[in-house]
Amino acid sequence: MLLRRPWRKPVHGLATTVVRMRVWPLDLDLNRHVTNGRYFTLADVARMDFVLRTGAFRVALRHKAMPIVGDTWGKFRRELKLFEAFDVHTRILGWDHKWNLMEHRFVSNGRVVGVVVMRGLFRSAKGTLPPAEFIRELGLDDTSPPLPQWLSNWAHSCDEMSAQLRGEEQV
Repeated sequence: MLLRRPWRKPVHGLATTVVRMRVWPLDLDLNRHVTNGRYFTLADVARMDFVLRTGAFRVALRHKAMPIVGDTWGKFRRELKLFEAFDVHTRILGWDHKWNLMEHRFVSNGRVVGVVVMRGLFRSAKGTLPPAEFIRELGLDDTSPPLPQWLSNWAHSCDEMSAQLRGEEQV
């Protein structure tokens, strides 16, 4: 991504970026299709393209903040096979008081074959950078687009699991 950056055009912070990829032998599991864990790695690569092209990396650098992934979720609809070309479409779905929510759609031959949803934030030595402030520095309105109900439910369930784990650690 870093080597290709000079030739990639900057995009608006709410735009969808597209990265073209291909399935290689090391992406496969014993069933000879992309292993489920590899989708998350490929989503990381596509997210880096998004962060570079939207200018989010500049905002993070100004705050000396690092991106942190808190939660991920995957939906697999169809397999990707060896040497198959596919695109990863990445976009911000919205944000709340703490988290940015992003989607990575894996598309092959015009069909969505899988989706990875990620909840992440930017953290510096001073703490978590509020998403609304981060978004404002990207030159966008700090009001999140409306989140679909399934996404709000998922984010809420992630919060509940975190609370449960904190409670278990105190026992």
